[in-house]
Amino acid sequence: MQGYLTRILPRPVLPAWPIATLFFAASLTPSLVPRDTEVQAILSGISLAAGYAVALLLASLWNRLQLPTLGPRLAMRARIGLAVICLIAATVTLWFASDWQNGLRVLLAMPPVETARPFSIAGGAVAVFLVLLWLVRLARWLVARLAGRFARVLPGPQALLVSILLTAIVFWNIGNGVIVRGALNAVDAIYAGLDGRFEEASPQPQDPRKTGAPGSLVDWESLGRMGRAMVAASPDQTQITTLTGAEALEPLRVYVGLNSAPDPEARARLALDEMLRIDAFSRSTLVIATPTGTGWVDPAGQQALEYLLGGDVATVSVQYSYLASWIALLTAPEYGVETARAVFSAVYDHWRELPEDARPALYLNGLSLGSLNSDLSHDLHQVVGDPFNGALWVGPPFSSPTWLEVTRNRNPGSPAWLPSYRDGSAVRFMNQTGLTSDYSADWGRFRILYLQHASDAVVFFNPRATWRRPAWMTVPRGPDVSPGFHWLPIVTILQLGVDIMTAVKPPPGFGHSYDFSSYARAWAMLLDLPDWTDARIDALAAQQ
Repeated sequence: MQGYLTRILPRPVLPAWPIATLFFAASLTPSLVPRDTEVQAILSGISLAAGYAVALLLASLWNRLQLPTLGPRLAMRARIGLAVICLIAATVTLWFASDWQNGLRVLLAMPPVETARPFSIAGGAVAVFLVLLWLVRLARWLVARLAGRFARVLPGPQALLVSILLTAIVFWNIGNGVIVRGALNAVDAIYAGLDGRFEEASPQPQDPRKTGAPGSLVDWESLGRMGRAMVAASPDQTQITTLTGAEALEPLRVYVGLNSAPDPEARARLALDEMLRIDAFSRSTLVIATPTGTGWVDPAGQQALEYLLGGDVATVSVQYSYLASWIALLTAPEYGVETARAVFSAVYDHWRELPEDARPALYLNGLSLGSLNSDLSHDLHQVVGDPFNGALWVGPPFSSPTWLEVTRNRNPGSPAWLPSYRDGSAVRFMNQTGLTSDYSADWGRFRILYLQHASDAVVFFNPRATWRRPAWMTVPRGPDVSPGFHWLPIVTILQLGVDIMTAVKPPPGFGHSYDFSSYARAWAMLLDLPDWTDARIDALAAQQ
């Protein structure tokens, strides 16, 4: 049985190293986000292991097909030559790693690093590789032990198949039930503690028009840290008047925290009641802002809109989680969708009952996971008879259904990182430079505007990048995407997987960080505010 198992699961041999080294070298090339030494070491170690696994699979396939092999003497010479080539390739790519990372940092307005610490990267990558190799060999050992026992009562192939399945179940239960669950519990405790923290920068308001103030239907303590920050954030009426030079209103902000009511429907009802209490529907513009996974509403976008409209706006937001967006998306994505739908239904149903000439313009807004959940908060049949005015979706995740549909069906010749769609009367795209594709029509009654950066991995992560080059990597590329970012099978998806977890590392205006001026330009375009020219927006942004 052991000989049979060895033929099925061949042991590692030296010829696997050339492909493994190629994967290691490729992992050092730039992608969308610059990488610190520790992150690069982990990525390179995983890439090294992936290349090693690919090499073993190819070797196994070669043997299965009984293709010719080299003789012992020639094979030894080939191994020595390949080992030298591997060493040179690894050394050269480690030498250039700093230049590659600094070239990307220049594009993203980040300070350069003196060195990428090649010895630390190499040592860390080898350590990660050895851990992964040990786990694989542990699995192999367990398969062999089980197969030996089952071979007493089953034919060899059947014994091996049962052993592999049982080993997979054991490792899955350990990983998912012990490691992953333990990590999630720890993360949950950390984020829960952060959510309950009170900060001096977010004092309880005394204005009765503010959520959490005396007379509010929502307790200040129940808002959570992000909710308190959203309500207490500037600007107020005085600041808007001072910076714009025109008389302003006090902007209205309604926020309902995860602990403000027991379930999504109750939180949505509470949000609507609070809106009615402060007469939010009397403002010219009403925004349903779906927060990120932590409950965060980007203050840059909120402030930009309030300045542009002179405070004549009400914003409502309801928390559905306190975890980071990518964790919330992986662990409980249904919570965000359920809450977003409940909030939209509550607000929209009341809004549509108001006389058309006496109700505010209604817009949806969301960043990151908030954008995805905002997109999923309604369906066509629900709004087709009386559509809301539009949406500003920022940094939409790659799985957003409307974004996917529009990007796939973009006009021929328009880039995937800044598409044009049909005549532009309903859907438009914008990036941090303020550029938009040419359109042949004015805005229609219903409008959607996407604000996205070409360097935003949250937007452009694509599982298909495992085996084919994404469309956004073709020339011409976005202004913030490195020309040194080359597509390579398997390695690119590993790079993008790291990028999506570090997407907020670049400064505002790049990656998954969006700045005040970009928000202001986007809102001005979406709401048709011609008085807010680029020069006026730049002057306002300079005072932030």
